[in-house]
Order: sequence, then structure tokens, then C-alpha cells
Amino acid sequence: MLVKKFNGIPVSGKLKYKILKSGCKLEKVQLTGENFKVCLSFYLIIAWRTLYVVMIGRSCPNISCEFVFSREEWQTAIVVLYRKKPPKTPPTLNEMIRMVASLGGYLNRKSDPEPGVKTMWIGFRNLQEHLKAKEAFEAVYGKTCG
Repeated sequence: MLVKKFNGIPVSGKLKYKILKSGCKLEKVQLTGENFKVCLSFYLIIAWRTLYVVMIGRSCPNISCEFVFSREEWQTAIVVLYRKKPPKTPPTLNEMIRMVASLGGYLNRKSDPEPGVKTMWIGFRNLQEHLKAKEAFEAVYGKTCG
């Protein structure tokens, strides 16, 4: 098994392929030639961001989440999960990772390990759906908060 270091943390190549195979469902893509290359490039970006957020979150949990998440992303996550107005200061990266993972089914119990890539990619996908809904709502009704 090939093991590389990602910001000083050992990461297996299997983890990246797990994201591509299970998360992005790359094997089900029915494209060929140049279209497949473009699709694969896009999926590699998704796999990289998912892995990057998980690894950075484990090595630097107390930094601001704005290091890897946009203001719109963390504010939307807070509104969706807690049904309250987001604070002026962003949460820590660890708090935001747990919010995204909870959108992916992570239960955040005391005995649970840190969120993994599977709950993160599902959470990212669900967060993107909430962001699209927010964008559509604002297009129809205008910016009403934030």
C-alpha cells in the first residue's frame, strides 16, 4: 500500500480512491475521452478538498473555519443546523467540520471518533444543496438576512 504524507500526516492512496469511487461514484460515469478527463479533474478537486479539510481539521482544529470555508458556507451551516442567526465571528475549524459532518449523518456523540471522509463528502454535498436553495430564495425574495 502506497502511503504519502499530507501536511505531515500519513495518508494512503486508498483513501483518495475511496472518495472518488464511493463518494463521487466515478465508476458509474458514462463518459469517454476528453469529457471523462474533465469530469475526473473535477472529481479530483472534490476528493482533494474533502481530504484536505479532514486532515487540516485534525492537525489544526482551533484555527478559524474561514481558512477553508467561505463566510457563506459557515453561516448557512449554522442557520440550517441551529435555526438561529449566525454570529459575527466564525466558528473554529473543528466546530465547522462537525457541523458539515452532521449534515452527512455524523452523530457527534462523546464516544464517536473524529468525522471521516464519508460523512464529510455527504455533508459537503448537502451543504451545497442548502447553498443553492439559499441562492434561489435570495434571487426570488432578495437578501433578507446576513
